[in-house]
Amino acid sequence: MLSTLRNAWRIPEIRKKINYTMFMLLIFRLGASIPVPYMNKEAIKLIFESSQGGLLQFLDLMAGGTFSSYSIFATNIYPYITASIVIQLLTIAIPRLEELAKEGEEGRKKIGRYTRYTAIILATIQATGTTLGIFGRALEADSNLQKVIVIITLVAGTSFLIWIGERITEKGIGNGISLIIFVGIISRLPAEAIKTFKLISAGSLSFVKALIFGIVFLGIVTIVVALQEGERRVPIQYAKRVVGRKMYGGQSTHIPIKVSMAGVMPVIFASSLLALPQTIALFTKDGASSWIEKYLTPQGNVGIWVYSILNIILIMFFTYFYTAIQFNTVEYAKNLQQNGGFIPGIRPGRPTSDALNRIVSRITFVGGLSLAVLASLPIILSKIFRMQVNFGGTAIIIVVGVALETVKQIESQMLMRHYKGFLK
Repeated sequence: MLSTLRNAWRIPEIRKKINYTMFMLLIFRLGASIPVPYMNKEAIKLIFESSQGGLLQFLDLMAGGTFSSYSIFATNIYPYITASIVIQLLTIAIPRLEELAKEGEEGRKKIGRYTRYTAIILATIQATGTTLGIFGRALEADSNLQKVIVIITLVAGTSFLIWIGERITEKGIGNGISLIIFVGIISRLPAEAIKTFKLISAGSLSFVKALIFGIVFLGIVTIVVALQEGERRVPIQYAKRVVGRKMYGGQSTHIPIKVSMAGVMPVIFASSLLALPQTIALFTKDGASSWIEKYLTPQGNVGIWVYSILNIILIMFFTYFYTAIQFNTVEYAKNLQQNGGFIPGIRPGRPTSDALNRIVSRITFVGGLSLAVLASLPIILSKIFRMQVNFGGTAIIIVVGVALETVKQIESQMLMRHYKGFLK
């Protein structure tokens, strides 16, 4: 990875993209320090301390610390992620959206516009709920206009993050939305590490328990890397054919089918959806809040099992969903048949499509289940050992996955540049 980054830095075009990406992420971190007007920071701190960890700390970790400081990016990028889930699911249910998805670049632009509108609506709802609900005691607004200014500031912050993410994807390196989440999570890592060391030094946390969790986290990193790099190579043979006086085909190749074709998106989507009940619990009445916390969040004795099961189901669902979008077995089989390609021992056309579908389904099951178990394991262990762990499996998978995907994109751009140089 380090050698790839070092080699990429020597190429002016890629260096420019890396600098652009770093500049945009720097703006994100600077904006995370700008407080929202009419909010009492001391009161927000007291609300966090009275919550005794749990829900607020988890939301703050995923928001990169912007939630505890209640900065202009407090609502973060998650309304956009939720909007993306909603629009993509509606694309299957609504024929008009399905037609737009097949119209190419223009259709994708329209769907992107619908996603942004939906994200702004969700951000407005979230900003209103958190300002008037969770942090209502910290609000020092004397008039409705001042309250509206607070909400507009938060919605504008989310809109600006969406713009930053899209600019990074278009002009920088990697997926902009994923990188914003990545930077937000790793920005909290030093604070979490210092907090753990202090607890061990004070005797509040057993060194053995901390060591076990350290080994578990290293194991998660290793398995995530193996899942991201692992692939099944399906052999392909091209038939010989004569065109004019030249003979084409006859060579052997393979289709590389990745074990984790969907990457970290299923984990991001699942964590975003599962954060909704936790967010609702924070600004509902005491009775409803305690019920949600008990049955639908990791903090409850029953909720931890319900949360873990839902986490596994959602990750599996989004893994299959994203894989189906990215790898259309029917289209792939049709293209192979048109170009004279076939899988040895399997007839072209529908039999090839069915064979590819079986292979993809089995590999996706293994990849999705592995990600789901890895994401849920630290949560279950923290409950068994009675240890508060904010930096859990979901955060680790996102950090490792985004880092690997970004490096791969750098490698692919380096490869394209070498091809261009060769052709010149």
